[in-house]
Amino acid sequence: MDLQLTGLAAAVTGGSEGIGRAVAAALAAEGCDVAIGARRPGPLRQAAEEIRAATGRHVEPLPLDVTDARQPHDFVQAAAQRLGRLDILVNNAGTSAASPFEDVDDAAWEADLQLKVYGAIRCTRAAIPHLRAAGGGAIVNMTTVGGKQPGAASVPTSVSRAAGIGLTKALSKDLAADRIRVNTVMLGSIRSMQWERRWPREAPGDSLEDYYAAMGADIPLGRIGRAEEVADLVAFLVSPRAAYITGTAVAIDGGTGNVI
Repeated sequence: MDLQLTGLAAAVTGGSEGIGRAVAAALAAEGCDVAIGARRPGPLRQAAEEIRAATGRHVEPLPLDVTDARQPHDFVQAAAQRLGRLDILVNNAGTSAASPFEDVDDAAWEADLQLKVYGAIRCTRAAIPHLRAAGGGAIVNMTTVGGKQPGAASVPTSVSRAAGIGLTKALSKDLAADRIRVNTVMLGSIRSMQWERRWPREAPGDSLEDYYAAMGADIPLGRIGRAEEVADLVAFLVSPRAAYITGTAVAIDGGTGNVI
């Protein structure tokens, strides 16, 4: 299927590794020019160079800390300027933070909301004029199934992700007249650098594959997902082939969730 993305321009936050990098690579492979933002300059540059070499597309590495109130605006402006336009925004920056409610202090709540909610708000606010100028576009907010189906010891992430799902629905109503579509992808367990960093601490005697296999044992499909599978879903949702899809929360969780 031709996703009709050739010549469009995308900005992806948290794009130096894991899901964000996979999304950027998938969009570039489909013909997009891409700006990727992240905090660490080394991995950011490496990701851009490797995606550029693999796809031949224009890939811009741009520094970005979405918790800094000014940087999301600067990131989006630089992305639009260097790519010549902006058609797509993927708000992917974030990390897991899950504890029992009584263990989470105000500082942890504030940090999580700044990263996952305010980061998406600020990037979206900056992107809207550029998407309007392009005649429309698409935004995908990365959230989790826990935003609709929170479990025990799941805060602050479950609450901030619920806010992201609500933000998606509200934006889809506000921006529909401008032909700007807004959807959210709700992640289940997906292979990522976050898990790889936890692996030596949580399962020091297991191989990485054994660690992932144990994580997937209770998932209906029998495994955890891959970043490339998430990227394929995002690429479809931002493409013209999904032109009638907006305000939707799509779960990619191997059948784990009970919410439709």
